Amino acid sequence: MALRKPIPELKHLDHVLVSETAIKRRVRELAEQINRAYRGKDLTVIAIVNGALIFTADLLRKLSTPLRLDCIRASSYHTGMQAAGKPVIVDNLKLDIAGHHVLLVDDILDTGNTLSAVRELLVAKHAASVKTCVLLDKKARRIVPFEAEYVGFEIPNEFVVGYGLDFNERYRNIPCIGVLKSKYYAPKL
Repeated sequence: MALRKPIPELKHLDHVLVSETAIKRRVRELAEQINRAYRGKDLTVIAIVNGALIFTADLLRKLSTPLRLDCIRASSYHTGMQAAGKPVIVDNLKLDIAGHHVLLVDDILDTGNTLSAVRELLVAKHAASVKTCVLLDKKARRIVPFEAEYVGFEIPNEFVVGYGLDFNERYRNIPCIGVLKSKYYAPKL
């Protein structure tokens, strides 16, 4: 087995919030829950990219139910680290989801704006059911009343990166969830 090369950007983390080991364990537990819930049913997994890409890939490898995969690109973070109002759907679905059970997967649920808007879109496309699965839930930032059915970890209101989450498209390849040191995202005075 090839050894993973060190990731220099790990030193940009103030501290690790969720370890790589904890993530692997929780993804396996979430997959078990989803497998039980969708036993005997076909499932369409919709990933919100780019952030949910790594989480979705790991989750899919643990699912045993027949499934289809599609991706949607939606963004509330047009630039920087603060959600900027109403999300924009940049790239829509390719699959017809009418009559299908849908699992919407995202990296983080914070304000609720993106997941709420995408869920409404999926319901409008006549999905048989729509449930959501998120790796992280940051309840302190919730603006829209929204709860995911499947949650990996509830986290405090800190700026996190890693395991698909980014700041200006960096840090996605860090294998854990860490709090980014403010000097790497705070505006220079």
